[in-house]
This record gives sequence, C-alpha cells and structure tokens, in this order.
Amino acid sequence: MLEGKCLCGGVRYEITGPVTGGVYCHCSQCRRANGSAFAANAGVAKEHFRLVAGEDLLRGFESSPDKFRWFCSRCGSPIYSVIPADPNTVRIRLGTLDRDPGIRPGFHIFVGSKAPWHEITDALPQFRERPPKR
Repeated sequence: MLEGKCLCGGVRYEITGPVTGGVYCHCSQCRRANGSAFAANAGVAKEHFRLVAGEDLLRGFESSPDKFRWFCSRCGSPIYSVIPADPNTVRIRLGTLDRDPGIRPGFHIFVGSKAPWHEITDALPQFRERPPKR
C-alpha cells in the first residue's frame, strides 16, 4: 500500500493497487497548477484510491472541459485530477506520495507549450501534445 498527503497533512490518501502511466506533463495548466516547469503524474484505478482524511478540505474545479482538478483548500497542494472520459482512473500527483511508487514517468507530453526557461535533458520520448494511442 502507498500513502500520500498534501503539504499541510490535512488531506491524506491510500493507494492499494498499481500506479501506472507515469508522465511528465508540460502543458500550461499543469505548470500553473503546480507552480513549476511540469507536473509528474500517474494513474491509479479509482477502486484502489481512497481518501483517509481531509475530504472536507478538498476543493475541485473544472480547469478545462475535459479535466477536474482537486487540491487542498488549506495549503493549496494539488492532489489529483479526473478526466470525465476516463472516470475510473484518478491521476495523482507523484510528488504527494510518501514513498517510491515503483514506477518512473516514461515520457514527456505537451512539450510544444513547455516553459521556455526549462530544458528537458533526459532521453525520454517527447510529444508535442498527447502521445498517439498505444
């Protein structure tokens, strides 16, 4: 089991299944939501994700017609997002995990809108927008 939490510790969650599909997202929304050059995200089946504290602190909003983002209203930490087209997957922010999830992001997406001050220096595949369906 993996555990994660926000910066203030008010929102806490557990993951009882595999974490998959790790990715570095460079889109402008992820940059703004995380205050950084990119977001490190991964998927978890909704049935394996459980809030254990702070549900009353969670706030969410529809950042675009295809994405809902959830964050702690006390400290502002981004916790997860849900895409209505895939409601059975929760996209967690890897930085909120307490320990190693056992996976590594496999590629960069939306590099066409990456921060101009950030240089990608690894050898992972890069996609201008979303990668093609596999």
